[in-house]
Amino acid sequence: MRHFSRMKTAKSDNMGLHRDLLEVRCSMRRFKIILFLMAFGFMIYAGGASNLPFKCMLKSCLASLSDSKPRTGSESTTTPAVNNLNIKPEALSKYPYDGPAPGIPLLQWTRIPGSVFYEIELLTREPENPNGISPSVYQYYSSRNVFTNGYSIDLSSYSGSHLYWRVRALNWDGTPIGVFSDAAPLYMDHNLTQVLKPVSNTGYREANMPMPLYPVYSWLPVYGAVQYEVELTDAPPENPDGISPSRHQLRMLTVKGAFECYDEEALSEPGTYYWRVRGLDERGEPVGVFSDPEEFTVSLEAGSYAATMGDSITHGGGAISYSPADCEYSYQTYLSFPTMNLAFSGDTTETMLKRFESDVLPFHPRYLIIMDGINSLRADVPASDVIEDLAAIRDQCLLNDIRPVFLTLPPINPENIQRTFKQGTVPDWQEKLADVNDFIRKQPYCIDIEPYFVGPDRKLSSHWGIDGIHLDIEGKELMARIIDDNWERVTR
Repeated sequence: MRHFSRMKTAKSDNMGLHRDLLEVRCSMRRFKIILFLMAFGFMIYAGGASNLPFKCMLKSCLASLSDSKPRTGSESTTTPAVNNLNIKPEALSKYPYDGPAPGIPLLQWTRIPGSVFYEIELLTREPENPNGISPSVYQYYSSRNVFTNGYSIDLSSYSGSHLYWRVRALNWDGTPIGVFSDAAPLYMDHNLTQVLKPVSNTGYREANMPMPLYPVYSWLPVYGAVQYEVELTDAPPENPDGISPSRHQLRMLTVKGAFECYDEEALSEPGTYYWRVRGLDERGEPVGVFSDPEEFTVSLEAGSYAATMGDSITHGGGAISYSPADCEYSYQTYLSFPTMNLAFSGDTTETMLKRFESDVLPFHPRYLIIMDGINSLRADVPASDVIEDLAAIRDQCLLNDIRPVFLTLPPINPENIQRTFKQGTVPDWQEKLADVNDFIRKQPYCIDIEPYFVGPDRKLSSHWGIDGIHLDIEGKELMARIIDDNWERVTR
């Protein structure tokens, strides 16, 4: 197990290409969207882009794909196609006349399922097209460089006292999902004390789910931060709203260009923990203060009945921009029985077998739901090797009085994977997948989910997983229903 001291170390090379491909999705929202733009021949300049693996800087770009200046009434706009006019975000940040914002407000709204990114507009007056699908002629500022359901913007140089703001969701190719939200007033008082502080966007507590064995932390960003430090402590930090590390710190993880952090060190020691995050500028200096600490508990009892083990499909996340911290993209959320998530994003059957003793046995679940192998097969690992690993995991379960419940592997869509991640897939993946699934179907305790996700072309439909490999919300819900429908059979 890799050790963390003060900073998160680089990923080890021994995970191989299959691991690196999936970590693109897991580590950098902004990078994912930039890949999407590059697929159409565009590149977008965004503040702090030098921190990304590619310097995607462009002096001339379509205004609709980046931050833009105000429009004038004489400019024509193209009305885009739209999906479901009844869908719109709801503003959560309220800045009325008697409760104004400081010069750098944080604008927050409800998430729209299936959205990949958002477009936000600031207007000088109420829009002429409320809940429309086209930009307003009163636009003061707009941006599509918005990859989560919150936006921090510097308005300290704005000479007026109020604006209006609204936001809409966009899918993979920039088509609106629904309409703009109701325009919300944004009153400002530039004399107010400004405190920049990230806000937790992690959904485990709201979903009444335990933190996964490999935690994922998510937050809303702050203006001016190009990287973040996530601090894990074993007691409440003694310096709330501070800028210095806590004396209770267990480890500090550093993330660049992203609003979520995948902890690669398992957290299985029972106890109460706290995590918080702070922004850093290009020089590594604090931008504002630490977020409010968020408490969570690790209990081995959480996995005593059932646990789930696998790769990122099991760890959670989907629709390109969502991580396991967005619990609606985890199939465990929809199960009728409690589980402990022991999955690890980027896992292979080889690495899953290696971590079985350290990650599974402390919880000793009665039932272990297992689904893994896609990363191995995509990396041209022979199906026979994957089957050998799965058989060894099965034997380890039986030796320890754990019932292994295997799920067949859903198909993938190489074209969508290439489109999203710019990575290829071995041409014989279907034959290898069939061999592995044939083995799984012969196991005493197996739930066959593959047929539900196979399209006419024997590939994963974009309806179930837009990036070609990770199931989105409806796919995760269907997975849970299939498991629930078969649970009595495999547990009796």
